[in-house]
Amino acid sequence: MEATNKDFELDIDIQPTPNPNALKFILNTPVKNVGNSTYKSPTECKDNQLALEIFKVRGVDQLHFFENVIAVTKFSYEDWDSVEANIMSVLKEFMPTHNPDYNEPNPEADRRNALSPELQQIEAILDKTIRPGLQGDGGDIQALTYQDNILMVKYQGACGTCPSSTTGTLEAIKSILRDELNPEIEVYIAPEF
Repeated sequence: MEATNKDFELDIDIQPTPNPNALKFILNTPVKNVGNSTYKSPTECKDNQLALEIFKVRGVDQLHFFENVIAVTKFSYEDWDSVEANIMSVLKEFMPTHNPDYNEPNPEADRRNALSPELQQIEAILDKTIRPGLQGDGGDIQALTYQDNILMVKYQGACGTCPSSTTGTLEAIKSILRDELNPEIEVYIAPEF
């Protein structure tokens, strides 16, 4: 039986993240069953109507869908009171018809398959150590390049604008990779283009 607005009960728990401009909306139903999706603009939403509708809320900067969590990053000039209330309205209206099995190409799987063996090893280390915490806070990380002991990474979702991602988190990544991979590795955030 297909859920309708009338018989669909949505519970939403809102939690802060280390990023003061990002909140996690944790739902009692999945938003993405496989993988995750990060959207930096409405044009990236393609067939994800729920994401598109959230972007219509004034102040929304980017979205990250993962399991039953939607991490919303807002522009710093907007206050959370109005943004949060408007997102709640959108979720209540559009979650009953949202399909958590929405089909998106999986560029992350393709990207990982094309990585060098060293970068694949780094991604595996990040998978078991750093990535679960970042995803729990509504973000993620990608290892982009590794050359001459220098690793360039890119943050996604709420981590992309989080102050702690450039300090504490980056130092933790470097420490773990020095212990498990290369004692001389340096880790930097890749510039945005």
